[in-house]
Amino acid sequence: MRDATPFVTSLQGSRAEEAAGGIVSDFMQLTKARLTMLVVITAIVGYCMASAGPFDWLRFAHTVVGTALVAGAAAVFNQLAEVNVDRLMERTRSRPLPSGRMSRHSAIAVGSLMGVLGLVEIFATTNLTATALAAITFLIYVLIYTPMKRRSSFCVTVGAVSGAIPPVIGWCAFDGSFGLGAWVLFGILFAWQMPHFLAIAWMYRDEYSQAGFVMLPRSDISGFWTSVQSLFFSVVLTAITLVPFFAGKTGWLYVAGAMLFNALMLVTSVKFMLNRSRSAARTLFFASIIYLPALLTLMVFTK
Repeated sequence: MRDATPFVTSLQGSRAEEAAGGIVSDFMQLTKARLTMLVVITAIVGYCMASAGPFDWLRFAHTVVGTALVAGAAAVFNQLAEVNVDRLMERTRSRPLPSGRMSRHSAIAVGSLMGVLGLVEIFATTNLTATALAAITFLIYVLIYTPMKRRSSFCVTVGAVSGAIPPVIGWCAFDGSFGLGAWVLFGILFAWQMPHFLAIAWMYRDEYSQAGFVMLPRSDISGFWTSVQSLFFSVVLTAITLVPFFAGKTGWLYVAGAMLFNALMLVTSVKFMLNRSRSAARTLFFASIIYLPALLTLMVFTK
């Protein structure tokens, strides 16, 4: 009779790999890995833009890790607060908490540990200013933005504030001081988030409404006000991106690239205003996804 041991061992190994893969997948969903990565990237840009002289790779690494931990912790507590609502939406009901694959106690432990370790790491390796900004970002996102989503469409603006602070964290982590560049980065991230998240809110307005989220003004049934805001902030974004040039911090190469990217946002915002369809909102959303990494990369390499 053929020995079944290799088959059983192989099966057990396969199941172990699947279990490990499931844990990793759940952790990435719990910490909103893509959103956390965006936060980290903007913090990296802030650090790189502030740095002068020899690059301090150790401080840079601590800034990245600390920011990632705090951002991941904020995502965990956001989902803890919204677990019952997440069960109502198709795009969120499969997350670890609403699906029951992870308990609330486990999520609280993970989020708390990440948050504390992240703040301690930033404080111990950078400075108090960067630490305070990281803590403020966490508090705004968890204690103000998250509950406000059920009460007022102003939550989009509040969320944009918390999302605009990470590049300033990176900037201040370098030497603890603010500068024109820090405010420019804050302005760019704030203005960019408005059309980005308004497009998402319009695309998923029915799901959000069913779940009780007030992401858009209840009176804006046609989406006209939403589209006007998107265009307005795209114009504001264009103006802010030109500040470094007029301040003498960048040259014509940066201006040429920035105007090209801004044209993409402006054209898609106008298209959304003229045709307030899901397709137009999706086009604006994808334009914003292309815009931010392209502009930030341009800023770093033309510094």
